[in-house]
Amino acid sequence: MSSKDKNLSSSTTDLDISDKHIGIVWSKWNEDITSALKNGCIKTLTKHGIKKDALTVIEVPGAFELPYGAKLLLGQKQMHAVICIGCVIKGETKHDEYINKTVAQSISMLSLTANKPVIYGVLTPNDKQQALDRAGGKYGNKGDEAAITAIQMIHLSDQLPQTKQSIGFN
Repeated sequence: MSSKDKNLSSSTTDLDISDKHIGIVWSKWNEDITSALKNGCIKTLTKHGIKKDALTVIEVPGAFELPYGAKLLLGQKQMHAVICIGCVIKGETKHDEYINKTVAQSISMLSLTANKPVIYGVLTPNDKQQALDRAGGKYGNKGDEAAITAIQMIHLSDQLPQTKQSIGFN
């Protein structure tokens, strides 16, 4: 479902994360957009009970570096989830397609190999206005939605018994 069809920023959950550790890695590229996404994400996590010392936020230069930043965060403390925040705006070349595909695949693979939720909170708009509309504008703040997704995935992980399995690289 596209953002035009529904504003999911009003989504909520009653799940408590006061005993969880969450990391946020955000891209400085398109900082006006990504800082709004990051701030929305932090606000939502705080509203759901995360403690200040249980939230680790790091900055990377661009979206391409998000997976490595997420990997670093997964190695810290007892991370229950990592949220990746970025924005790659379409340009005159296909650069955005290469970046977006690589980042999405890397985040997905990292989540599977780490056996932890690694949330894709990367905007892929055609222009800056579309990004602004999704970073606190008329389609809400996708940073809020990334936080809710992380909370729901942590809860799901807690509900289903896990066996220690390893796939890929550790």
